[in-house]
Amino acid sequence: MRRVTLFVNGSNTNGKVVAVYGSMDDLLCVASSKLGIRASSVYNSNGGLIDDMTIIRDDDVLYISEGELFKEPEEEHRVTHDAQMQTDWLTLNVGGRRFTTTRSTLVSKEPDSMLAHMFREKDVWGNKQDSQGAYLIDRSPVYFEPILNYLRHGQLIINKGINPLGVLEEARFFGIEQLAEQLETLIKGLNFHSADLSRLDLRCINFKMANLRGANLMNANLSGANLERADLSLACLDGANLQGVKMLCTNAEGASLKGCNFEDPAGIKANLEGANLKGVDMEGSQMTGINLRVATLKNAKLKNCNLRGATLAGTDLENCDLSGCDLQEANLRGSNVKGAIFEECSLHCTCPRVCDESLFMKRRVSVSGPESELKVADVTELMPVWEVCKRYAHNFMQMLINCSIGCHHV
Repeated sequence: MRRVTLFVNGSNTNGKVVAVYGSMDDLLCVASSKLGIRASSVYNSNGGLIDDMTIIRDDDVLYISEGELFKEPEEEHRVTHDAQMQTDWLTLNVGGRRFTTTRSTLVSKEPDSMLAHMFREKDVWGNKQDSQGAYLIDRSPVYFEPILNYLRHGQLIINKGINPLGVLEEARFFGIEQLAEQLETLIKGLNFHSADLSRLDLRCINFKMANLRGANLMNANLSGANLERADLSLACLDGANLQGVKMLCTNAEGASLKGCNFEDPAGIKANLEGANLKGVDMEGSQMTGINLRVATLKNAKLKNCNLRGATLAGTDLENCDLSGCDLQEANLRGSNVKGAIFEECSLHCTCPRVCDESLFMKRRVSVSGPESELKVADVTELMPVWEVCKRYAHNFMQMLINCSIGCHHV
């Protein structure tokens, strides 16, 4: 189904908005009924003859003839129409707050925006009105005001106390692309200390070196965002969508990332290489294939995380709680696992010479003191593995690490 506006050939008045289904014959039948003519041909606004329904799109303006060639709409009508737009005042009710402006303001600056399509022609979209005739728009009035001012004079002005991220979200919603680009440039490196950014659509925004310390990003959509070298310390990102996020050398010390999703179905891996994640709580997060190379996860909580295929080479996992994690095919080579907890972890081993997976699955393994001094819980049940490991390596945990990455022997 497509919604189009029909005019009699050569006219820009008394148009009809119709829903179009089926074939060209169906369109001609509807046009004949609505315009009171014997419709024979369909033209677009440039005078091109249309003979295929597939090239007709939503909100197209079509001119219907009875067989004659295309006629340009009379110029006097266009002049009158433009003049009317300049003086055609209307009131918008945005989230309960009223804004009065001209139709020209909403249409001229960004002609391809949603607002332009909504108000270019009177009642084309069938916009709902309140009891006083104001057009109802269910969006935030706080963020709409700077957008309306931009359409009036072309300048981006955001009053103190208004979050530019909210304005960006509205600009994207209304399809005002030039304004969205200006806002993205403005946001880069800004201070969002303790800001409430929860549940916002922040996809693909460049937050490089931004101050987000203590910010509330709960359930925000940050997929594809660039958080390189950003300060996320003590921030709350619980339930956030972090698919394909870039967090190189990000400081997220003490942050909460419970239940986050780093797993991108398109195969784009989240990159947290070198990030400071000391003491973070990432319990239950989906992190398949994530890059945490040389990151710091000291004292972090990663219980029940999916780290299958993750890169943890050179990562500091000291005192990190990895109990219940899926570490199959993960690369842990060279990581520091002093005091780490691997209780009920899934550590897939492909090396029959070194150990039997069934002997250390669902066991708590802790390492403390110098590398030569190891403390292993359930040592009786783990004895077969321990005996084999003594033959091949002095460090039991390193053997588990080597096994987890699928090496053949040490």
